[in-house]
Amino acid sequence: MRSEQAARGDRPVRPRTRREQILGEAARLFAERGFHGVGVDEIGAAVGISGPGLYRHFAGKDAMLAELLVGISERLHDGGQRRLLDQGGAAHPPARALDALIEGHIEFALDDRALITLHDRELDRLRDDDRKRVRRLQRQYVELWVGVVREVHPSLPEAEARTAVHAVFGLLNSTPHLSRPAALPSRQSTAALLHRLARGAFDSAARAYG
Repeated sequence: MRSEQAARGDRPVRPRTRREQILGEAARLFAERGFHGVGVDEIGAAVGISGPGLYRHFAGKDAMLAELLVGISERLHDGGQRRLLDQGGAAHPPARALDALIEGHIEFALDDRALITLHDRELDRLRDDDRKRVRRLQRQYVELWVGVVREVHPSLPEAEARTAVHAVFGLLNSTPHLSRPAALPSRQSTAALLHRLARGAFDSAARAYG
């Protein structure tokens, strides 16, 4: 996905480290064929190194899966916090903060579709402590959104706001089910459409409560 974006000139993409290359190919292969359908040698071949060479970077496939799923949960949560800090202060209305959260999640949904698929299919394969960390980070990420949504829509009860946040995540995380990336509208058009749909969902949820 990232290489396709670079080829289209949608936005600059920094060169990935070898470790990031391995994780990217592992995510793609795991999402396409399932965790148990991919061997270490195949991941190595995808990045141009021998399978055993991967062990200089990761202890094995389980370690790759854990880093992928824990890592994306950390990235979403920490990125959400940074975006809220960037939008903080009286001069920045809550709507700007909500827009910033939506934009950040859309970047993830467009750039990391394989990780969405991987999370849905393989989360239960993580060790208990890693899976619990993912769930804890996800809950904290949801609560970031709930707080901002209720600032934008004060009449919306907390439970309904939380349900709306989960529904919007489902909408944004539907990107793996879209057509092939090359068949989509431009990245900018797709991102703008997803943003309008997300804001529309929150606005619609709030209208029932005045």
